Amino acid sequence: MTLNRRDLLRAAGAAGALGAVWPLSAGLSPAQAREAAEALGADYDPAPFTLGVASGDPQPSSVLLWTRLAPEPLAAEQDLPEIVEVRWTVATDPALRHVVARGTVAASATLGHSVHVPVHGLTPGRTYWYAFKALGRTSRVGRTRTAPSGQVSKVRFAAANCQAFHDGFYAAHRGIARENVDFVVHLGDYIYEHGQVGGVPADHVRDHEGGAVFTVADYRRRHALYKGDASLREAHAAHPWFLTWDDHEVVNDYSGTGGGAPFLQRRAAAYQAWYENMPHRDGASGDGALPDPVIHRRRGWGGLLELTVLDLRSYRSAQNLKDGTILGAEQKAWLKQGISQAPDAWHVWANSIMLSQLRGRPGGSYTFTDQWDGFLAERREVLGHVHSSGLEDLVVVTGDWHSAFVDDLRPDFDDTSSPVVGTEFTAHSVTSGAYSASWNATNGPLMGAANPHLKYFEGNRYGYDVYEVTPERFSAHMRVIGDRRDPASPVTTLTTFHVDRGKAGSYEDPATKNSPAQYRRD
Repeated sequence: MTLNRRDLLRAAGAAGALGAVWPLSAGLSPAQAREAAEALGADYDPAPFTLGVASGDPQPSSVLLWTRLAPEPLAAEQDLPEIVEVRWTVATDPALRHVVARGTVAASATLGHSVHVPVHGLTPGRTYWYAFKALGRTSRVGRTRTAPSGQVSKVRFAAANCQAFHDGFYAAHRGIARENVDFVVHLGDYIYEHGQVGGVPADHVRDHEGGAVFTVADYRRRHALYKGDASLREAHAAHPWFLTWDDHEVVNDYSGTGGGAPFLQRRAAAYQAWYENMPHRDGASGDGALPDPVIHRRRGWGGLLELTVLDLRSYRSAQNLKDGTILGAEQKAWLKQGISQAPDAWHVWANSIMLSQLRGRPGGSYTFTDQWDGFLAERREVLGHVHSSGLEDLVVVTGDWHSAFVDDLRPDFDDTSSPVVGTEFTAHSVTSGAYSASWNATNGPLMGAANPHLKYFEGNRYGYDVYEVTPERFSAHMRVIGDRRDPASPVTTLTTFHVDRGKAGSYEDPATKNSPAQYRRD
């Protein structure tokens, strides 16, 4: 059976939705499903390493290597033995001639034939290359980097979030792959759990492969679909990643401590598939048990930067409760202890949803209480502890909003005399749809008037942030793409904000201050 993009899109348009022709509709084999997915914009590496390679959680002498064997990436089950031996190699050159570590690991069907290799004994602050071999085939070569152990003069890293597959191609990840950065932080909504949206090609460039996802097989297939974008695989292969998650990795606006048995089963399936498809360390015990990923962690980078990765889903209560928690008791105690014992460095929190207060209009209610606005007491407690402990040089990098914000952080956002204790940069989304240009133009000034701590808002663009950190200054470069419908869309810098060491609060670079925005505070 031969399928081509033009025929599929023509059929989709005639049907009024893509569901009638999507590859996993009845009657298509897994191979035909893959062919159809590729005709609709997906693309894969050669089997069995179709989903590419990745690395994550870099430390001075160690990094985590990942791949997953999926000869037919959109199949519910892979036609593979129960256990497949996978060889891995790490070298100091792209040709893998100067090998510094190698080994063999078992990829089991229990964990989707995924491979997570913690490589130890590496040299701090060094670039390495790696690859995998299995079933007579060799993967693409990936590049990674260990964290430095001594003082460094600069750190550069990128942050990405919210990459709805149906909303556009991943030109932003293509840009990230080409950036000269030490690592990437992904702030959540790596996949979306809902079903098809239709409207291809008029309103969307592509679509999900089926309905809403509930089982491990469903979530595996959804992750495989998203990795069907070549630019995402390229970004994974180019740099080591740190990862957190938000809600759509499971289901919209979920609370990790709520719901009955059906939800708990769905969450367990989502967490397992997430782990199987991510370069994440510490996701499973050594005996092959099913994973229960621990997200929150603290990592240093050469004494210049301390990165704190937060998990704002797994332990949260319902929102808008007097004693509600977004962190959970254990993670909150861990975070506060880290604040109290913080080293002399830049302190960066990887935060999946907005920490700053956001009212929609003067005197109005909070825009969303699924973010920290739904956990007021805990936010005051945490930011109050930042102030009372004397922590300086706090920068919070955030996703979720599909728009860019720059905010001052205060223990009490309603009190303009409350001290500024840090800066929050909320980044544009990779593809996920933002509000309309007319909504942004109308509501940007209203949000600015309602939130005295809000310095900047821009919601008409898509992309990612690059952060450049020196002992004197933290700079946020907002990279934006020209068109989500173009997989090779060029990347430009919309604007740059700076934070000076020892001085809380940010300011826009004079060279970019005339760039388009729907609100900026003079």
